[in-house]
Amino acid sequence: MAPSALSQNTTSDAPAFPTKQAGQPLDASNLIYTYTTRPRDVPDEATADSSDETICSDHMVVATWHSSTGWSAPELKPYGPFTLMPTASCLHYATECFEGLKAYRGYDGKLRVFRPDRNAARLNMSAGRISLPQADPNEITKLIYALLEVDGAKWLPKERAGSCLYLRPTIIATQPTIGLVKPKQAMLYIILGYMPRQDTPPGGKRLLTSPEDMVRSWAGGFGYAKVGANYGPSVLATQEAMQRGFHQILWLYGDQGECTEAGGSNFFVVWHRKDGKKEILTAPLDDRLILDGVTRRSCLELAKERLGDEFEITERKFTIGELIEAQTEGRLLESFSAGTAWFITPISMIQHRNHEIPVPTGPDGGPAEVTGKIKGWLSDIMYGRTEHEWATVVSERE
Repeated sequence: MAPSALSQNTTSDAPAFPTKQAGQPLDASNLIYTYTTRPRDVPDEATADSSDETICSDHMVVATWHSSTGWSAPELKPYGPFTLMPTASCLHYATECFEGLKAYRGYDGKLRVFRPDRNAARLNMSAGRISLPQADPNEITKLIYALLEVDGAKWLPKERAGSCLYLRPTIIATQPTIGLVKPKQAMLYIILGYMPRQDTPPGGKRLLTSPEDMVRSWAGGFGYAKVGANYGPSVLATQEAMQRGFHQILWLYGDQGECTEAGGSNFFVVWHRKDGKKEILTAPLDDRLILDGVTRRSCLELAKERLGDEFEITERKFTIGELIEAQTEGRLLESFSAGTAWFITPISMIQHRNHEIPVPTGPDGGPAEVTGKIKGWLSDIMYGRTEHEWATVVSERE
C-alpha cells in the first residue's frame, strides 16, 4: 500500500507544468516498493562526516524514460549501483541535472522538508535547459516524500533532533549513443544521505575573488540551471583558494567585476547606501547568471516581510569595487552566503587581488544582527519551532 504522503497537496507558486507530454507521464501513484533484504547500519555523525564516500540510506527511487513510451512506473528499491553503457550520453556531454534539499528532524520529533516544490520545479526547468525529459514537479515531490517515509525514521531518528539528511533528485541521459543529439533515454533517481554541517566555519567564511581568467557563468549560458557543467569546472579555482586558506570563491563577472555567487551559494551584502539608507542586497535573476536558490528566495521573502521597515531589500547588479568602497567608508555592515549545503553562513573576509576586505561579524566570526535573524527564522521553520507553510511534515513508517 502506498504511503499516505503521496496524496499530500504539493501545489505552490512554481511555474505550471505543461499537461501535454509525449508518452506516459511520471506518476507517483504507480510507485513500486522493493525493500532491501540487506539493511545497513546507520553511522554516527563523526563517521558519516569523515567518510570519503557519501553514505546513503537503504533505498532510492528510480524511474526510467524513453522518448517513445514516456516514464516507467517509478520504483523504490535498494540503494546500489546503476548499469550504464560506456556510451551513455551523460558520460560524454554532461546531459545531467540535479537538485539538493534537506530533510530536517524537528525538535518536536517530526520529520520535515523545506519547500520541496521549489526544488522539484527547478529540476524540471534545468532538465528542459539541457534537453532532458521533464516531469510534473508535483509527482517528483511525492516521490521525495515516499523515500523519506520509508527511510526517514531509521536514518534520521528522533534522538537526532536538530539534524538533517541531504536529498538529491537527479536526471541523467542514458542513451548509449556517441553523438550530440537530444537524448531518447533517461533516468530519474532520488537518493538520501549525509552531508557534513558547513555553516559554522571557525572565524566565519573567507572568500577569494575568482581568477581573472575564469568565470562561473556568462550571459546566454546556463548559470541559472542546476547542471553538473556549472560545478565541475569551478573545482580547480576552489581548490587553489582552499590551499591559500579560503573557503570558497566569490565569482565575479564582466569588466566591472559584478558579484554573483559565493562558491555554490548565493551572495548577500548588508550595508549603508551612500544616501544613508540601510540595504540588504543580492545579485538579480534577470540576466540568468545565478541560480534561483530556494534559500535565497526564502531570505528575500522573510526580509521583505520582517525587515522591510528598516531595510531596502534589493536585487540588482553590484561590483567588487562598490564593496571595497563601502568597506573603506565604513558602510559595510555584514555579508552572508545562502544555500542548501552551507545554509546561512556569515562571511568574515573577502580577498580581491591586493585588497583585503574585512567584513563585520558577530562574536568569533558568528552571524551579525541581520544574518543571525534570518538564519534563526529559517532554522525555526525547518526544525519545527515555528509552524510555517514552507515546512511540510512527512509521515513515517516506524
